[in-house]
Amino acid sequence: MSIKLDLQYACDQQGVPSEQEFSEWIAAIPLLDHHQDGQQGHREVVIRIVDAEEMQALNQRYRQQNKTTNVLSFVAEMPDIVDDPLLGDVIICASVVKNEALEQHKCISSHWAHMVVHGILHLLGYDHIESADARIMEQLEIQILQTLSINNPYIEKTS
Repeated sequence: MSIKLDLQYACDQQGVPSEQEFSEWIAAIPLLDHHQDGQQGHREVVIRIVDAEEMQALNQRYRQQNKTTNVLSFVAEMPDIVDDPLLGDVIICASVVKNEALEQHKCISSHWAHMVVHGILHLLGYDHIESADARIMEQLEIQILQTLSINNPYIEKTS
């Protein structure tokens, strides 16, 4: 299966990864080959990079939380009669990712990769609301990131 990426840069934040980097991170997610709806061929993912203001507005509107966050995922919900390969949208706040990476002493590129993997796993039906589900999702993230030579993002760094 191939993944078509629709990458949207909606802010001027410096240090945002390239389309090639996003594509490489998406390609590392083997679960896309076995998506639950069984659709073969290509799938589409929209990744939109936004500023804090847009992210806060989206978080307020869709999660009723009046604050910014690092990543939001919106699964494409189409009627069965619509043959659309869109998995959904992943919205990532550039300034939050940068600030989190700095605060947590993480490589910024690695943190971006983690947010992409995390967001797409949400599109595939994974979540972290219940602790058992969180453990499953975190293990998948760790395994996928390891294929990209990225360290476990859940290990606390000391400096």
